[in-house]
Amino acid sequence: MADFWIVITTVDTQDAARKLSRSTVDAGLAASGQVTGPIETTYRHLGEVSEGTEYQVTFRTTGDRREALEKHVVDHHPYDSPEVIAFTIDAGRAEYLDWITRATR
Repeated sequence: MADFWIVITTVDTQDAARKLSRSTVDAGLAASGQVTGPIETTYRHLGEVSEGTEYQVTFRTTGDRREALEKHVVDHHPYDSPEVIAFTIDAGRAEYLDWITRATR
């Protein structure tokens, strides 16, 4: 069985989130990209605490596509140093996991 991943990032606008979601799916790097938000965020950057609004994009992909997906996200991201984190999918319906594999080919 191939390994499967959830990859998450956040961006500053809904438009940027939609574009990033679409470009990864168009490139066959993710089976899907879901945009969630707006979400409120508090963060420390350059020594200052700030607050803002972001949109989260959650991707589903296969292990052999994960690194290329992460590179694509970083290359097309509006932030200089974006959050890109990944988690393995430990279990799932076989039909759903098969769909992820087919959709990323």
